[in-house]
Amino acid sequence: MNIEPRIAAWHEELTRIRRDIHAHPELGFEEERTSAIVARELREYGCEVTTGIAKTGVVGTIRVGNSPRAVGLRADMDCLPMQEMNSFAHASKFKGRMHGCGHDGHTTMLLGAAKYLAETRNFQGTVHLIFQPAEEGQGGGRVMVEEGLFEKFPCDAIFAMHNWPVLEAGKFQIRPGPMLAGGMRFDITVKGRGTHGAKPETGIDPVITAAHIATAAQSIVSRTMSPHEPVVLSVTQIHAGDAYNVIPETAVLRGTIRCFSEQAREQVRATFTRIAHEMAGAFGAEAIVDIKDGYPPLVNDEKEAGFLADVATEIVGAENVERNGPRIMGSEDFSYMLQAVPGAFVMLGQGGGTSGSGHTSCEVHNPGYDFNDDVLPLGATLFARLVEKKLSTEAAA
Repeated sequence: MNIEPRIAAWHEELTRIRRDIHAHPELGFEEERTSAIVARELREYGCEVTTGIAKTGVVGTIRVGNSPRAVGLRADMDCLPMQEMNSFAHASKFKGRMHGCGHDGHTTMLLGAAKYLAETRNFQGTVHLIFQPAEEGQGGGRVMVEEGLFEKFPCDAIFAMHNWPVLEAGKFQIRPGPMLAGGMRFDITVKGRGTHGAKPETGIDPVITAAHIATAAQSIVSRTMSPHEPVVLSVTQIHAGDAYNVIPETAVLRGTIRCFSEQAREQVRATFTRIAHEMAGAFGAEAIVDIKDGYPPLVNDEKEAGFLADVATEIVGAENVERNGPRIMGSEDFSYMLQAVPGAFVMLGQGGGTSGSGHTSCEVHNPGYDFNDDVLPLGATLFARLVEKKLSTEAAA
């Protein structure tokens, strides 16, 4: 494995930073402490620092020479609103907040790359180090773009990575084109007519109606979508009633929809809306359907995905880079940045054993999760090499 020696020598320092951030998790648009750490470190490295983008976002900039070429590297900073169940020394100090997705590791890897690039300056052009707030459901990436991120910090290409516990440490996984799903959230309110539980014939039961809508919704994927178009529709909540002997006035269904194209999103939206209205009508009830768009599908630029895979191969070898990995039903708001600038998103393996804290690897969004500190130098090396290759002095000459 071809880890950059300078970065490898900083492993202990990077681990300290990562664990400090892990112990002090902050929710989206509240990353005041984390942003302050990022800004302080970037200034110490000698970067230009801009703060306050999308409230708590930070951008560090390194310029070398007069080349107009520019590359962006992005990491997310926020935590999840969940309770951590780990007992190691750097576990979350705050109830109901946890770095359960590894954003503490992403931030630290980008800081490692920033330190290396600021010291070596072995490139010609500009690198923008983008530390983004609020990835977990609040769309901090969208807000940064809307606030003029790429007008203020123009980029010819942009790259990001995410840890992947199901992939062995030291491996990378990427694919050109759609890689992560776009999402939608739905709220369906079923209005019936309440009555005594012993006299259902005098009312209109919204609970039975909601149950039929939830069942019929499963036919959308299996009977209306092409089998070549992956879609997931999950009803995750049903709320109705307060008493054992009262048929309520209303019932509410909520859930999520994931797919990989705008065409699929619109087809599911239209079909689900029709089914809800018609099924409710069959029972004499009314359905109010609210389907909100979440993050768009994450689509890697084919050229930049190939470039990233080539750079990763130079570091870990061809056998450890999966260039046509599976599509992932999770969503990522880096998709907004990829809509504005060509680039690529890669999964960094961190599983296959125990994390740097001695904790057995498990899936993200799990209360027992921890980022594997062993891969910090690898991720930082990839970030740094992407810049050196994309903005190589040979290419500039």
